[in-house]
Amino acid sequence: MTEHTPIGLGHETTPVRALTHSGNFHADETLGYVILHYALAPQGDLRARILGDGPEDRLTFTRSRVPGQIQASDIVFDVGGVYDPAAGRYDHHMKNKPLREDGTPYSAAGLLWKDYGLAAIRNMLAEPVEDAMAAAIWQAVDKALILPVDLDDNGVAKMGRLSLAEIVSTCGAAWDTAELYGAEEAGKREMTGFADAAGIVARYLVGVVDRARASLKAVERVLRAYEQAEDKRILVLETGMPAEKVIFERDLPVVYVVSPAGGGQWNVKAVPPARGEFGQRVSLPEAWGGLEGQALADVSGIGDAAFAHPARFICGARSRAGAVAMARRALEIGAP
Repeated sequence: MTEHTPIGLGHETTPVRALTHSGNFHADETLGYVILHYALAPQGDLRARILGDGPEDRLTFTRSRVPGQIQASDIVFDVGGVYDPAAGRYDHHMKNKPLREDGTPYSAAGLLWKDYGLAAIRNMLAEPVEDAMAAAIWQAVDKALILPVDLDDNGVAKMGRLSLAEIVSTCGAAWDTAELYGAEEAGKREMTGFADAAGIVARYLVGVVDRARASLKAVERVLRAYEQAEDKRILVLETGMPAEKVIFERDLPVVYVVSPAGGGQWNVKAVPPARGEFGQRVSLPEAWGGLEGQALADVSGIGDAAFAHPARFICGARSRAGAVAMARRALEIGAP
């Protein structure tokens, strides 16, 4: 991820001055600031630091295009015309812009994530994780969030409507703000908008990191449950968790996933023929569709059967044993 020690890491008490450009802002530099916040000064006030009205902390943040301020800053990103990470310079707007190994151009956020992402992850997680898990989370977040920001910011592929990029943009002031309210008020609204956007991006990044951690944890548990399964077509999970991703990535022959649904009930969910598609590898029995309670128990022969969806992709029972029995019965009836 990096072969040098990024500025500010390894010297946790040294003050760091970070700067990005003023004016219109995007997901790129907003996310870049949030990454630096969590990597270098997570105890500081993310919003107040932008507005300049918070208590002093290790990280100082400025939005400016003034050459003297750029030169005086320790970390400069998305402005300045230089990519030199050892010197704390993370721009990507040059002719010879920094590229990923596959040729995809980086955004400033991508460049900062490469150097500061691991430190940010460790400060975001509630509990410490081993190096291998931290690296896996870094990779998952890079793919799910950072790469799309790189692509969007460089005009390669838009994130689309209602995306993080769109939400960040709507935090900015409208084009005629200065015309309507004057330059001073427009400047205030610009800074407030950036602070608003940073708060949204920070919450989103924390959520993406934690979901990546939980997803990786789920992989281990799903594979363990699969290894222990008597019938490899029925996956029994003792806790609800995402399983479909693992099933398709590992090409597991699972047909039904049994897991608790709350309130003492256990559900049987049919696996689709391909990830994200409608339909099922093996639908639940046609005779069960739309039935509940005693009517379903009579038809299925499972005494505590609770319900079966009319679309026959999910059903449930009032016990673990009942749900497993429903899955087995469904396979007896419907498996080719």
